[in-house]
Amino acid sequence: MSYYHLAILPHRQAQRYGKRTALKYRDEADKKWKNISWRKFSDTIMRTAWAMAELGVQETDRIGIYSQNTPEYLMTDFASFANRCIPVSIYATASPEQVEYIVNDAQIHVLFVGDQFQYNNAFKVQQQSDVLKHLIIYNPDVIIHPTDKSSIFYQDFIAVGENSHAEVLVKVRMKNRKESDIACIIYTSGTTGEPKGVVLPHSSYRKVFEIHDIRLTMVSDKDLSMNFLPLAHVFEKAWSYYALHVGMTIAVNKDAKEIQKSIKQVKPTIMCSVPRFWEKVYAGVQEKIEESKGFMRWLYTDAIKVGRKYRLEYYNEGKMAPFGTKLKYILYNNTIFRAVKTVIGIQKGNMFPCAGAPLSDNINEFLQSLNIPIVIGYGLTETNATVSFYPPKHFTINSVGTIMPDLEVRIDPANNEILVKGETVMREYYNKPEETAKVFTEDGFFRTGDAGKLEGSTLSLTERIKDLFKTANGKYIAPQAIEMVVGEDKFIDTVVVIADQRKFVSALIVPDYPALETYAKEHGIAYGNIEELVNNIEILRMMDGRIEMRQVKFAPFEKIKRYKLLSEPFTMDGGELTNTLKVKRKFINEKYKDLIDSMYVD
Repeated sequence: MSYYHLAILPHRQAQRYGKRTALKYRDEADKKWKNISWRKFSDTIMRTAWAMAELGVQETDRIGIYSQNTPEYLMTDFASFANRCIPVSIYATASPEQVEYIVNDAQIHVLFVGDQFQYNNAFKVQQQSDVLKHLIIYNPDVIIHPTDKSSIFYQDFIAVGENSHAEVLVKVRMKNRKESDIACIIYTSGTTGEPKGVVLPHSSYRKVFEIHDIRLTMVSDKDLSMNFLPLAHVFEKAWSYYALHVGMTIAVNKDAKEIQKSIKQVKPTIMCSVPRFWEKVYAGVQEKIEESKGFMRWLYTDAIKVGRKYRLEYYNEGKMAPFGTKLKYILYNNTIFRAVKTVIGIQKGNMFPCAGAPLSDNINEFLQSLNIPIVIGYGLTETNATVSFYPPKHFTINSVGTIMPDLEVRIDPANNEILVKGETVMREYYNKPEETAKVFTEDGFFRTGDAGKLEGSTLSLTERIKDLFKTANGKYIAPQAIEMVVGEDKFIDTVVVIADQRKFVSALIVPDYPALETYAKEHGIAYGNIEELVNNIEILRMMDGRIEMRQVKFAPFEKIKRYKLLSEPFTMDGGELTNTLKVKRKFINEKYKDLIDSMYVD
């Protein structure tokens, strides 16, 4: 396998693959999926790079991208690499204040924007900014503000660089590329404070390619990878670059809300995701089973039982299954399991990497039993994604897999913190030398902030160190473990545990409103609005029992004693969620202080 610098990677692949499809995207007009060949991908990247040079972009300039996932997003990334510039991604859902912070911190002069929402926010920032000079708009349907005389649409922009001066300048810059150049700056989502820009050099990505090639012997250029998570997220960004390195086709899904439709249309073999996606799959299948009667219900139950036994007790352990078990598994795999996967659109699945948050063991086992190739992994922005993930066999369910080649991982004996060292680890936090110094040990290991244990090469997570709560009685609580288990319930959407310096554990719960409404209808429970529904005594009695049953494995001091059902969900606009949909505990504690305090009134 050849390893190319990101500045030349797509062009070398274009020479190899030519008219083969590099990217797929759904056309906004006719809603049909269209193909972009490797040759077209390469050509458009170069036209974008020439236009950047013509605009006056200099080497090491930071180029902002504030957009949903689009083919142009990736083209802008690689055009930046060709100019030895540094792409800086901003989540498409970011507020003007968040955009302004990153623009100022990274000193972004040129910002590529996606749709009307991003343009409006970016133009607002530009009007008040001494830094931001140019907006380049991907979507040609965006309505430009009447006073805006400097913004330009992407298709018009890439036409201005077609001259010999720009071509020569980009060619020289590409020849001067170095592995030590900064590839990109990725800003963390800021759950505990202001975002920090993670600096990742090109050498980090080269190492990502090398170590994934060693581990991912099952993937090839015949795979079709669905681009679902935001390209502003390190998980999707690093994977997309790797997919292009392998020569896969990437189907770019612009709207996350359309993902279920996109999967059925595209039928990907690979898709990176976070646990929330699979939790919804699990809930849907469970609901189907619960609705079944008699023989069909027995059949589903037996299929899952056989699947679990065969996949986890024999196949995963490298053991020969008894003939009867194997025969039944083959039968169920080609009927029930195939039917379930076809409904979702994942019947061609090769592997589905899952990371970003814990996936409960129960859901994980269930999906493995259905022969859905979930690959659990662990990583951070600062480690350029992957630190560990499941091997094809001999993985441990309650782990995050085995350590990647050429990475050193050790556990700090003082607090069980996971420490990581290797070429994929970030260089620094941009413009934050003091913050950088805090997260590295004297011998160069990065402090992840996660506690865990290492058994051989198998890594397991125990808790997020900063999230550990200490009750007023001196007991330590790991909230994520409780939230994950209780959150499996079909009537619950989100759980936020409260316990720090409190007498006992409580929780704020965002219920699954459609599920509650269905329950109310089936049981003749009258209500005028959602607020009345979540405070209905019969609903609360039902929820009491379900929450208690979910907590049977926890010690008494760990159990949720009181809770409040919220009548409105947590949102990014409301401030409770980050752009990666992680809860902001500090913000939630402050916003809902009175409600939380009311749970501790005797």
